[in-house]
Amino acid sequence: MKNIESPLLRSDEEAGKFLVNRRAFTDAGVLDAETRALFDTCWLYVGHGSEIRKPGSFVTRSVGGRNLIFNKDAKGQVGSFLNSCPHRGATVCRERSGNAKNFTCGYHGWVFGADGKNRNIPGIEAYAPDFGSDGCTDLVSVPRLESYRDFWFVCFDHNAHSLFDYLAGAKEYLDLVADQSEAGMEIVGGAHDYSIGANWKLLVENSIDGYHAPVTHSTYLDYLRNANEGHKVGIGVGAAKDLGNGHAVIEFRAPWGRPVSRWVPSMGEEAKVQMEAQYARLEEMYGKERAERIAGMDRNLLIFPNLCVLDILAITVRTFYPRAPDRMDVTGWAMAPIGESSGMRRNRLNNFLEFLGPGGFATPDDVEMLEQCQKGYANAKEAGWNDISRGMRRELAGKPGGQQDELQMRTFWRRWHELLSARSALSVRVEA
Repeated sequence: MKNIESPLLRSDEEAGKFLVNRRAFTDAGVLDAETRALFDTCWLYVGHGSEIRKPGSFVTRSVGGRNLIFNKDAKGQVGSFLNSCPHRGATVCRERSGNAKNFTCGYHGWVFGADGKNRNIPGIEAYAPDFGSDGCTDLVSVPRLESYRDFWFVCFDHNAHSLFDYLAGAKEYLDLVADQSEAGMEIVGGAHDYSIGANWKLLVENSIDGYHAPVTHSTYLDYLRNANEGHKVGIGVGAAKDLGNGHAVIEFRAPWGRPVSRWVPSMGEEAKVQMEAQYARLEEMYGKERAERIAGMDRNLLIFPNLCVLDILAITVRTFYPRAPDRMDVTGWAMAPIGESSGMRRNRLNNFLEFLGPGGFATPDDVEMLEQCQKGYANAKEAGWNDISRGMRRELAGKPGGQQDELQMRTFWRRWHELLSARSALSVRVEA
């Protein structure tokens, strides 16, 4: 690591100080730089293979500022296209999900197959004889589309490194999710969609912040104590890790229940028997040490820049994109083992809603704190820097970061600064 002295980030190893200027959360020029240096070049999560199991299956969503179709064609080939007619630009699919052999533009009736190829142009005789022979009438495919363990990502940079290389140490933690079921994992139907009046990077920090939980989420922890009387409730021992390429994780042992195989009384006695059998199967497949890690440890994983996989009381796959410097749009999906019992699925979704949903115990607390931070940044001219130094002395000494340290956030910010600086994308002027 080296010291950094820039308008938006200061890192001083000797002093053990790491500071981020609050203009990084408020300035439109910074957001423009992020669009070019991050969302135009990094691998971005588009969906999970379970969402498009059958030929013709599709979902539509916004990724990196582009409206996309993510689908499987009649031959079983996975693809992703810009949801925009090459004729005049109208979207060709207005549904969030479904199954379709073709997509038809509602403006002039151009028809496209599930493979993106143009199938019909009304009145084509009015065009030149070879019109469309160069592919100009087909849907535009994303430049890059790759997957790891059925997590699919797109990249709008033709020259980007492979997804496998990009994920670096994060692959290990996706494995720990995917290996929870020999039948595979699936996205449960439906999603949480909501907006937060705060900069998107505040949710990056919050999603991998172990320091705030006992304070911000005290109400939920009290609820768990009452619901599971006789079981210790709190945040257990854990660690923060830099996974490379800006990815980071906090991994910790918490005594609340985990549907994969950690029972608490609120789950019911029937679930206990099922979970003991699940754990025995994990040991059989992976051995005792790995089974204990899969079942016994909680993880909040950040895949740079904006994908979080929260493998805790339930599994949440969450993305968030900036709409403005002070507003973001968030989508969260529940993930679960394929074929789990109805009782276990109910427990899992209850946890997903009670803790992680926008109407649950925890997420409204987080949203309130992020919006209060954003409100406080109106004072950035006089109080201009966020301190992200917690645990830095341990990091510099080569010791593992504690889960309540901020090593994982510094990992994000160093990569953020590196990419913005490397592409000369950052032109904002910041007062000291």
